[in-house]
Amino acid sequence: MIRVEVDLAERSYPIFIGTGLLRDATVIARAVKSKQVLLVTNDRVDPLYGPTLETALADRRLHKVVLPDGEAHKTLDSLYLIMTALLEARFDRSCTVVALGGGVVGDVAGFAAACYQRGVNFVQIPTTLLAQVDSAVGGKTAVNHPLGKNMIGAFHQPSAVIADLDTLHTLPPREFTAGLAEVIKYGLIRDREFFDWLESNLDKLLARDIAALSHAIRRSCENKAAVVGADEHESGERALLNLGHTFGHAIEHAQGYGNWLHGEAVGAGICMAARLSTRLGTIAPTTRDRIIRLVAKTGLPTEPPSTNSPESLLDAMSVDKKNRDGRIRLVLLDAIGHASLRDDYDPEALRAVLSPGADPLAA
Repeated sequence: MIRVEVDLAERSYPIFIGTGLLRDATVIARAVKSKQVLLVTNDRVDPLYGPTLETALADRRLHKVVLPDGEAHKTLDSLYLIMTALLEARFDRSCTVVALGGGVVGDVAGFAAACYQRGVNFVQIPTTLLAQVDSAVGGKTAVNHPLGKNMIGAFHQPSAVIADLDTLHTLPPREFTAGLAEVIKYGLIRDREFFDWLESNLDKLLARDIAALSHAIRRSCENKAAVVGADEHESGERALLNLGHTFGHAIEHAQGYGNWLHGEAVGAGICMAARLSTRLGTIAPTTRDRIIRLVAKTGLPTEPPSTNSPESLLDAMSVDKKNRDGRIRLVLLDAIGHASLRDDYDPEALRAVLSPGADPLAA
């Protein structure tokens, strides 16, 4: 088992990474210390892993909420269901909310934990690659609104994260691939050596080789832990973790939540950020092409959808937490391994990369 620490003083917590962790009563006991436990999962994950976790928590007063699967259910209605379960169980401030599932389950359950009695314990048990490398770590919790993604939420750190690699074996190929967008992101924003490793080892990752997965998840978590430890509430460096996300969130919103997976939209967003960075002269066309080729090799989209106009995407991008004074602020690349937050770009250059076919790869 690998342990990565998120250093936040009195709110520090471990990330446990390994195989067989859901069956390891010692690990579960180290992570979930409360006698009152609300397990939040969804109707796809629950049949696969719910019974195993319930057995590990058999000595607790356990209640469960099973949400419908999918981004379309990351809503205030789902939050209300969790709150109702906590109140009906008469759980007090010593309780723990445990999220078993992907990013949607983790975000909604975490937001409920942040709100219930002004904050209760929270444990993340992510079962998707995207959640294991990104959304389960760092304390961002939220629900969506029809007018914007993740616009209603709170920072609420978990007390532990348990990433059981065995859960990735049952992950559908499309969802597994979606998680690779966040993995690539870390190499681009702060870890050139990791990006080089991904280029050399992507075939092993796509084959779900355990050794390769362990390294990729560990390195991703180490990168995120370092950023979160330095900037918990996204006042500076943490904003760089949003590479590709402003574009991606706009695609998700314009397409309708759930039609593009989050990681698919981020993959296209990373390529759009690379294209805009090249137009601004901060990275060379050869670097742009290198990035797009790696994203394409995963099977992720590299272009925005043809069904949305640049205007519709710009409208969606205007509702973003990084924006200031009406300016859309974007994470752009200065090199592989280095990014910056910018709003001094040419608006026409931005508009150009919002259409499919902008800056095609060199032969």
